[in-house]
Amino acid sequence: LDDPGLDITAGEEFLQEVFQILLEEGVRKSTDVTQKVCDWKEPQELQELLDLELRSDGEGRERLLQRCRDVLRLSVRTGHPRFFNQLFSGLDHHALAGRFLTETLNTSPYTYEVAPVLVLMEEQVLAKLRELVGWSSGDGIFAPGGSMSNMLAMNVARFRRFPESRSRGNWDLPRLGLFASQESHYSILKGAALLGIGTDNVHLVQTDERGKMIPEELEKEIQRVKAEVGRGCTPHVPKAPQTPQCLPSISSGLPSVPKAPSKSVFWGSPFPHRAPQTLLFSPTRADSVTWNPHKLLMVGLQCSAFLLRDSSGLLQRCHGVGATYLFQRDKFYDVSLDTGDKSPQCGRRADGLKLWILWKAVGTRGLGRRVERAFAATRYLLEQVKRREGFQLVMEPEFLNLCFWFIPPSLRGQESSPEFWDKLGKVAPAIKEKMIRKGSMMVGYQPHGSRVNFFRQIITNPAVTRQDLDFFLDEIQELGWDL
Repeated sequence: LDDPGLDITAGEEFLQEVFQILLEEGVRKSTDVTQKVCDWKEPQELQELLDLELRSDGEGRERLLQRCRDVLRLSVRTGHPRFFNQLFSGLDHHALAGRFLTETLNTSPYTYEVAPVLVLMEEQVLAKLRELVGWSSGDGIFAPGGSMSNMLAMNVARFRRFPESRSRGNWDLPRLGLFASQESHYSILKGAALLGIGTDNVHLVQTDERGKMIPEELEKEIQRVKAEVGRGCTPHVPKAPQTPQCLPSISSGLPSVPKAPSKSVFWGSPFPHRAPQTLLFSPTRADSVTWNPHKLLMVGLQCSAFLLRDSSGLLQRCHGVGATYLFQRDKFYDVSLDTGDKSPQCGRRADGLKLWILWKAVGTRGLGRRVERAFAATRYLLEQVKRREGFQLVMEPEFLNLCFWFIPPSLRGQESSPEFWDKLGKVAPAIKEKMIRKGSMMVGYQPHGSRVNFFRQIITNPAVTRQDLDFFLDEIQELGWDL
């Protein structure tokens, strides 16, 4: 014990070499359009290449450095301009620097004493997000992803209506009913299961052709369930659509929902860069909002904010237990800065840091311009899809989602055939397999209701150019031509 158990000098030398690998393989090649999006390997082949077995003895520096290269080289390059598969596409260098800082600091922003900078930073970022939503005050916390933020909202909604649920559980409560859009995110069902509400008590409300909840159908469903179970139904949690509808489309319809049986309403939104009164929609009637900057803002996984209009300490009352080894009341500083007890988590990542760095780098206007560019790219792609033979829109997009089918020449003119839609549903999966094996790009597909598999294109990466969008359509056409 007289000497350190770590070789500090060797460790720093190793890190310097790893940083060079990160810069070359993880940043430069990841964002280089001439590189493959992925170097596809079958699972067995990949296991052999990586040598995943963990052994009794460690390996030398050169072998470890090669391991680092292999991890980056054989992983999907989500920062690539032709990676359209998920909403977290793209790579922002400032946000990545924030992620490096977060990992290096290796602390949890649950108390001011262990994370003074990060606690103050988190509060500032949450306040700014609330301001952009349209609230002059309120509360909030960062959570590990949008699904968990949604579940926090459901838990807080139940606690607000039934405070005794915290101590007694669901035993003494009436049968709870949870009302959500047909297009609601699957985290609603997961949350109902996790919170003991039960998935059978999630009632999905009919939507219109744009994916917006129909207020009259909500009222009908509420009355139907009340008559069926003979008890009140709470909470009411409308949620933005998962896909293919765009996030704002359902949200813009929510404020007109009549006689909502609870005050907990939350949805996703694009990043506003104007004053709240000039936004595409203003969710100021909501009591809670889930916002994922790791998507459209390219902050990097993960960064999800759960925002509350309430400023009475609802989060603390709902989740806090005052663990005495962390949240002592007799500390020498203002203990209101020990915000970690507001979350069900103990250890938490400082996810606000990377957003703060990015925001400092480009400003609110710069973030807004990124959103405008994404909208412009979607409009351009829409025009091209309408012009090209063999491409057919699933629906006219309102915002960022572009959903379409590619109809191979062999199927054109057969729309009246009973087998047409069954055959068309196999086209998107076949094209996607080809593009992934080739490594040229990635894009998602899905069925929806009675609609068979279609491509769902969402552009969030500001590195995407017109050439990338033209390539995207050309590649689908080329890969699907002979199907």
